[in-house]
Amino acid sequence: MTRILITAAGSYGDVAPYTGLGVRLREAGYDVALATHGTFAPLVEAAGLRFREVPGDVDTGHRAGGRKELLRAAAAFVRDFGSGLADAAVRGADLLVLSTTTAPLGWHLAEALRVPAIGAYLQPAHPTRAFPPAVGGTRSLGGPGNRALGRFSLRMVDRVYTDAARDLRIRLGLAPAAPRAVRARQERAGWPVLHGFSPAVVPRPADWRPGLDVVGNWWPHHDPATPLPAELDDFLRAGPPPVFIGFGSMAAGDGERLGGIAAQALRAAGLRGVLQTGRAGLAASGDDLLTVGEVPHALLFPEVAAVVHHAGAGTTAAGLRAGVPAVPVPVTADQPFWAGRLAALGAATAPVPFAELTAPRLAEALGRVVGEEAYARSARELARTLAAEDGAGHVLKAVERLA
Repeated sequence: MTRILITAAGSYGDVAPYTGLGVRLREAGYDVALATHGTFAPLVEAAGLRFREVPGDVDTGHRAGGRKELLRAAAAFVRDFGSGLADAAVRGADLLVLSTTTAPLGWHLAEALRVPAIGAYLQPAHPTRAFPPAVGGTRSLGGPGNRALGRFSLRMVDRVYTDAARDLRIRLGLAPAAPRAVRARQERAGWPVLHGFSPAVVPRPADWRPGLDVVGNWWPHHDPATPLPAELDDFLRAGPPPVFIGFGSMAAGDGERLGGIAAQALRAAGLRGVLQTGRAGLAASGDDLLTVGEVPHALLFPEVAAVVHHAGAGTTAAGLRAGVPAVPVPVTADQPFWAGRLAALGAATAPVPFAELTAPRLAEALGRVVGEEAYARSARELARTLAAEDGAGHVLKAVERLA
């Protein structure tokens, strides 16, 4: 039986979609393991996949401050992760499936193990004239400017991975090679990368090379027979659809302030709310408010009127899948990119940057996103498009060709 090793790193939204992809591959007859952080072991094992633990502090990047601190934190994160990735791979793999964050390390593993690798990315990472870099990008600089900035962004990524790649190649007995050189070699070989988002949300750039495809989402695994928590189900039935507010793994320790903003904004807009605690520790109390822990977005989002979120790739896709409009409050990384896409598609209000979030501003955005039908109509149209796509199926076909 062909052994597939999926590697993913980061926060919940960076890892959870690969559980659904892994299940699809397992159901096709492959032996599938997912290598990621120990905190996600229950998530992986609940999907019936083999779990291989890889170190790395998933909170490191969220605590970082300025640009230099962020780069240092990112380098430390990937160095920790890379130190354990070799252990996960040498336990057996005939094919590697690599996420956006793990590919710059996974290429070295594939070389050492002499096995094929395929990219399964949740974000667009290759330079293009169509838009600036998704992670850490700015407003559009025009075609040439966007592509130049994309190339610069990859140079910065390679810089972050320099120490981790050097250590990993020594560990694997490979000849020295700089990350930039390895990346160039992969690109010359036309290594396949499938992007797990809808072409209706981000069309495939016309200037991408062959082998870079946009195929549609793969979704976190959950048991569809699992009911919502009784308290949540009762709350949903007790009145009109509420608004969901949650910031996922962002804003650690800022829950009290955010809870106050959320409660004031909901009251001002005359809306009920479901607040998800997340890493921020978000919480508030009131007759028209309910605070919940982890609940699958696939179960909860179809029951709400709108979602307020940090615009991570996974949460953004989950809201579109449910056909509900959004108020995006991006914090960092690729979140401004997805927030901008939602607004451009008419499925969300203009983004409210996290640093500028106030109760009056959130209340005004909530009033528009719930009160103006155009937002919901756009979200429903996109949901119908996403329902007809099969991102995991495309990855399966690519795996079958390689395996």
